[in-house]
Amino acid sequence: MKRLLAVLPLLLMFLVPATAHAAATHHTGTLADGATWIADVPADWHGTLILYSHGFGTLTAADAPNEATRQALLARGYALVGSSYDPNGSLWALESAARDQFAALAAVEKVVGPARTTIALGVSMGGLVSTQEAEHARGGLDAVVSTCGLLGGGIDLNNYQLDGEYALARLLAPEQDIPLTDYASPAEGAAAASRLLAVAAAARETTAGRARVALGTALLNMPTWSASQAAPPRDAEGIARAQYEWFTAALPFIMPARYFIELSAGGNASWNAGVDYAAVFARSPYRDVVRSLYRAAGLDLRADLADLTRNAAVRADRAAVADLGRSSTVSGHLDVPMLTMHTVYDQLAPVEFENRYADQGRGPLLRQSYVARRGHCAFTPSEFLAAIQAAEHRAVTGRWDAVATTRGLQEAALRLDLGDVPAFTDFHPGTLASHRHL
Repeated sequence: MKRLLAVLPLLLMFLVPATAHAAATHHTGTLADGATWIADVPADWHGTLILYSHGFGTLTAADAPNEATRQALLARGYALVGSSYDPNGSLWALESAARDQFAALAAVEKVVGPARTTIALGVSMGGLVSTQEAEHARGGLDAVVSTCGLLGGGIDLNNYQLDGEYALARLLAPEQDIPLTDYASPAEGAAAASRLLAVAAAARETTAGRARVALGTALLNMPTWSASQAAPPRDAEGIARAQYEWFTAALPFIMPARYFIELSAGGNASWNAGVDYAAVFARSPYRDVVRSLYRAAGLDLRADLADLTRNAAVRADRAAVADLGRSSTVSGHLDVPMLTMHTVYDQLAPVEFENRYADQGRGPLLRQSYVARRGHCAFTPSEFLAAIQAAEHRAVTGRWDAVATTRGLQEAALRLDLGDVPAFTDFHPGTLASHRHL
């Protein structure tokens, strides 16, 4: 009977359409380290609280991924809370984020009372934060939704980027000595990105250059369908063009952002000295595309990979590796159920991160879902809500049932009738080729 009483409000919430509700009460506060938190609690709160972890780029408190999703959650009786993370730290806020999130949760519950069910939700860097929360739930969480998460952690993130950038710099402009690590400022990273983009653009004028650019963008795990293409390409030239177009848009963000990860870690935590690039390439999901372009150009791919291996010389600061390993990685050992959600075409958190996490965390607590859309964290409100409802179902009933399947999530998103177009799809990501064992 107790289980039935717990499940009944959840079932009613799924079956009854949302109606107009009283305005939510807004709460704010400050934590011990100076982080701020905000919360919104609707008058008809049904007892489920969403602990929201925002992504990289700001140290401003947020309690939802966007306004449309915030309103949709409040309209369905969810309360929301989230923190800024430590404002005195790096934008790569993994040193403080989980601690500040749990402190924000405790702070809002002091004001409004304990939640019946607590679901953590995170996007991008916040997806990594929420995954850390799932692995160290401290008794404060019932389930987690990690979306577009950097699930390889900070070390894998910097290493896959280093591999792609190094391949481009080494094969296209070995005489230029373009800096790839140890930036003194974000501006220094931006300047390096501008130089690398110019080199790649010039190289694309020849068949040999296009082949070598394709190798670099493949190692960068760039998406294979760009905004300029009406449909996902199937041919090698089309896929390489898509990856190049995503590369030109992503690199001005990726390289300056490295500064903040290095600032957090106290040095460079990525390396390629001793890396066998033939072995890395052999694991890449995009190897057939690159091989095709190299054949068309009459280039020796094995010679280029051997050149990359022979000249790889970036060494990590051991203390920085230890720091980032402690603060910014995950193990796959979950304390509570977790559902991940990822777009198939993600230029900043490669979908291959999902493969990496599944290798660590296969088990009954983990479910993974995919959305057939282009862009980083490009989810609709109905997709966010369907994922949250699936995690809530698991928390309340103790079973995933069919709610976390592709069909179950798609049908739930459609039932919400939010006026958007949900696109859950079956998908199996390839290997994160650049993962290194510590």
